Amino acid sequence: MRLQFMLGEIASGIRRNASMMASVVLVSMISLFFIGTGLLAQREVDLAKGYWYDKVQVSVFLCTSQSSDVPSCSDGAASPAQTASIKRELLAQQPLVEQVYYESSTQAYSRFKTQFAASPYLSQISPQSMPAAFRVKLSDPKRYGDVASLVSGANGVEAVSDQGKVLDTFFKILNLLSIGAVILAGLMAVCAVLLMTTTIRQVAFSRRRQVGIMRVVGASNAVIYLPFVIETLVATLLGAVLAIAGLWALIHFGINHLFNHVGSGGDLVSLIGTDDLWAITPWMFVGTVILALFTAWLTLRRHVRV
Repeated sequence: MRLQFMLGEIASGIRRNASMMASVVLVSMISLFFIGTGLLAQREVDLAKGYWYDKVQVSVFLCTSQSSDVPSCSDGAASPAQTASIKRELLAQQPLVEQVYYESSTQAYSRFKTQFAASPYLSQISPQSMPAAFRVKLSDPKRYGDVASLVSGANGVEAVSDQGKVLDTFFKILNLLSIGAVILAGLMAVCAVLLMTTTIRQVAFSRRRQVGIMRVVGASNAVIYLPFVIETLVATLLGAVLAIAGLWALIHFGINHLFNHVGSGGDLVSLIGTDDLWAITPWMFVGTVILALFTAWLTLRRHVRV
C-alpha cells in the first residue's frame, strides 16, 4: 500500500510539474550529448592514431626534368645511379626502415588519376611531370624525422614529405575538438545541476503543506525525500536515453552513412561505430544516476526542512 501510494505521488508530481521536468530532460540530454561527443571524439583520436601510425611513411620524391630550380636537381631528372644510391642509403637504416617501396612516374600518374578523377587540372598533368618516389615504411613511426633528415638534399632528391607533421596537425585538431566538446559538456552539466536544484526547490515549495502533513504523521526523512529524488532521476535518465539516441543517429546516419556514401571512409581512416557508443553508454548512465541522486539529495537537505 505504501509503495502504491508512493508511485502515485511520483506520477502526480511529474504531471503537475511537467514543464519543469521537461526542462530538466532537455538540459540533461544536451549536456550528456556533448559529454558523449567528447568521449567518442577521444575514441576516434585513439583509433586514428592506431590506424595511421602503422601506415606513416616518409615519401622521398625524386628529381624530374622540370625541377632544375632545386639545388639537388641541377643535373635534371634523377639518374638510375642516383636512384639506386638513395635506395641503398634508405635500406642501410634497417631495422628503423622496415620496407622501401619504389613508385615510378607512371605508377604515380595512375594513382593521381584515380584519386583526383574529378579534378579540372587532370588534363594539365602528364606522366613525365609526376616524380618517382620512394615510400618508406618505418618500424617506429615516431622517428620519421631521422630518415627525412638523412635523405633531404641528397643528389636526385627533389623533396622529402614528412607525413608525420601532417598527422600531428590532424591529431591536434581532433584533440582540440574533443577537449572543446568536454568543456562545453561541463558547462551544460553545471546548467543541468542548477536547473535540477531550482526545480526541486520549486516543487518542494509547492508541496510544503503536504510535506508538513507527512512529517506530522511520522513519515521519515527518506520517505519524504524519495518522491523528489525519483522524479529528478526519471527526468535525467530520460535525458540520457535521448542523448544516447542522438549519438546513435549521429554515428549511424551521419558519420557512417556519409563515408559509406563517399565510398572511401574505410581507406582513409578507421572510424568509430555504434560498438564504441555502446561501450560508453553504461558509464554515461552511471554518471547520470550519481549526478541526479547527489544533486537531489543535497538540495533537499539544504532547502526542505523536515
